[in-house]
Amino acid sequence: MKGVINVLISNGQYQIVIGTHVTEVYSVFDTLLKESKGGEEKQSNSSEEEVQKNKNIFAILLDVISSVFTPTLGLLAGSGIIKGLASLLAVTNVIQKTDGAFILLQNIGNTFFYFFPVVLGYTAAKKFKLTPLMGIVIGACLVNPAFINILSNSEPLYTLFDGSVIASPVYFSLLGIPVLLMNYSQTVIPIIFAVFLAAKLEKKLKVIVPKVLQMFAVPMLTLLITMVITFLFVGPVITWISSLISVFIKASYDLNPIVAGILLGGLWQVFVMFGVHWGLTPIGLNNFSIFGFDPIMCLMYGTPFATAGSVLGVLVKTKDPELKALSLPAALTCFIGVTEPAIYGITLPRKRPFIAGLVGGAIGGGILGAFGSKIYTPLAGGIFAIPNFIAETGIDAGFYGAIIAVTIAFLTAFIGTVIFYKEEIQ
Repeated sequence: MKGVINVLISNGQYQIVIGTHVTEVYSVFDTLLKESKGGEEKQSNSSEEEVQKNKNIFAILLDVISSVFTPTLGLLAGSGIIKGLASLLAVTNVIQKTDGAFILLQNIGNTFFYFFPVVLGYTAAKKFKLTPLMGIVIGACLVNPAFINILSNSEPLYTLFDGSVIASPVYFSLLGIPVLLMNYSQTVIPIIFAVFLAAKLEKKLKVIVPKVLQMFAVPMLTLLITMVITFLFVGPVITWISSLISVFIKASYDLNPIVAGILLGGLWQVFVMFGVHWGLTPIGLNNFSIFGFDPIMCLMYGTPFATAGSVLGVLVKTKDPELKALSLPAALTCFIGVTEPAIYGITLPRKRPFIAGLVGGAIGGGILGAFGSKIYTPLAGGIFAIPNFIAETGIDAGFYGAIIAVTIAFLTAFIGTVIFYKEEIQ
């Protein structure tokens, strides 16, 4: 059909790739789907359960991560751009850090990340079929200012695993069990586990609790039991695991950041095609909560620019008017970080432009690794992410490395496509 770039069938999912106007089309499609369902909802639900049973664990994990994070991406990128803009204006002395403009921009940008568990509480609740408001409240409990205040202003009774990566101060106990308060702001994994637990618990309670008491008893017990288990066990254990994973990955990166950059930058488009890039997203976000920056996810920053170079190379070489008309908007979307229309519509079907894009992305990733580039807020898309490479201390080599990386990634893919792409090769 005209307007459909590609169709993918994988792991029981049927995906129609249409480009950047997916939200508008989906809203219409969703309305039509609901109207056509009628009495088929029960059958549809059982079909969905059957699909889930047929998925392997890896596919289920990616599906969960995708479902939980996808609705947040617009605000995630937008908030990151606002924070990056504040840093850019400050380091260029357009405004001072004491100015009201900086304070306003910085705090508006920070709000989303501080309350990230609340946002994920809602999206995870939708995924796990928990009452959405319950997911929001669970997320709010994790970032309750009263708990944050205890962490900031109180002396711990003692510290478990003192001196290690998983050192955990104990401020009070419950029935003799130490409560390990942690700063869950900007974290992603504890809230997902907590909401998953709450969803299972709510479902069981609706069976056990008498109908006459369910209105208040089910939410009360769900919230109470979930938060006690989360604060006592789930939160600390998941946070420890997250810390260890981030330290291990960062250590691997420190061992040879150039090789890491080449591999991640070169394979990123392949990861996107198979959906496995979602598995890396929590790692990057977790690094922010542990270190305050992320050197891993930024290694793919040159990839959208390399893809844009490949598409513009096709635009230069092709004589097909329809392909020319498709190439320019696809290239422009790459510059803002959206590459799917370009991959599925232009580069992948023609193979050599796709390979040129992979090579450009690999070289860009290697340069980012060589310069030790880091992002200090979660990566926005394309050109809008440039300010995210600016540290609070100012512009450093990592920022210049990002500029050099995207330039060379773009030129490599563009020149490679112009040289090797031939119209007849499909």
